[in-house]
Amino acid sequence: MKTLITLILLAFAGTCVGQQLRYRPVNPAFGGDTFNYNWLLSSANSQNKFTEDRTIDEASTLDDFSDNLNRQILGQLSRAFFSSQLGDGLQAGNFSFGTLALEIFDTAEGLVINILDTSTGEQTQVVIPN
Repeated sequence: MKTLITLILLAFAGTCVGQQLRYRPVNPAFGGDTFNYNWLLSSANSQNKFTEDRTIDEASTLDDFSDNLNRQILGQLSRAFFSSQLGDGLQAGNFSFGTLALEIFDTAEGLVINILDTSTGEQTQVVIPN
């Protein structure tokens, strides 16, 4: 019985044919056919469950003008405030404006201004080169 099974397996082994396996990528980004691009993109878009919130803030010209005017007025007020507090120029020393603490001093690199917001603890350093 064993010999019969062995003979049947040997008979089928002679008729089996093999071939060389070759990988061909589908994605054109990895060397695949460039005509697959549209199909891959549409397939990915159809599976995408996320939607983009499209809220476009279209400000009118009048709104832009109003914002620009407000910025300029606030800039002039802050310059006037600083010039009244600091005088003609920036001088070394410590100054306090509400919750802002300024420390101004000279170094070899130039004039250094340390600004500390005492309410939040945030600190910024501005260096004005010589």
